[in-house]
Amino acid sequence: MTIAADASMMLNPVALFMEADPVVKAIMIGLVVASLWSWAVIIDKALRLAALNRQATAFEQAVGSGRSLEDIAAQAGPDPAHPLPRMLVITLADWREARTRGPLTESQGNMLMARTDRALDSLIARESQRVENGLGVLSVVATSSPFIGLFGTVWGIMNAFGAIAASGNTNLATVAPAISEALFATALGLAAAIPAYMAYNAFSIDAGKFTGRLESFADDLQAAVARRLGAPASPPPPAPAADYARRGI
Repeated sequence: MTIAADASMMLNPVALFMEADPVVKAIMIGLVVASLWSWAVIIDKALRLAALNRQATAFEQAVGSGRSLEDIAAQAGPDPAHPLPRMLVITLADWREARTRGPLTESQGNMLMARTDRALDSLIARESQRVENGLGVLSVVATSSPFIGLFGTVWGIMNAFGAIAASGNTNLATVAPAISEALFATALGLAAAIPAYMAYNAFSIDAGKFTGRLESFADDLQAAVARRLGAPASPPPPAPAADYARRGI
């Protein structure tokens, strides 16, 4: 019964924390805070990316439904929150502004295309940075937590060996609890690092895919403006731009 009780205590996180050295306790608290922080970022990023992709899919379906781009932009409003309809609103606003001066010459059309390209690139850069917000936290937690936990383990083992040397008792029942307390810091470091590392890689891929989605739609918009101007699009638009061509825009 005593051996079972000792084993149960060695596997009890609360007991391991309470018996740990003050420095190791501070490290454990820091790792727990880092883990909670990373999980908050993970949940927030998962919800935000899911919402962004869901809204992007709905918008792309509206664009491919055969309605005019002007109708879709009017439905989105003057300042939509999602970047895809905002790109459409910006492009059509530049188009209308250029057309108010009358028929466009070739140089004016080129200036319009350049201005639209700069505006869309700037928007994509801002949205890419926004969608990557929080990934730095996950990167720091994933890379630093194992080393911080290892430092706590080394510190705890040094103290444990010092106490063992002072008492002169090398019995396993005396050594094991002290070493368990020290190793618990490494376990906490890995528990904080592994989810953060996996989430960082997954969200980095998702952010890259979303940025690619924005860039693809920007190419489609530029191709649509080029067709309205009667000029060839450069660079050639991707396959989805055929939807705009079928609608004659």
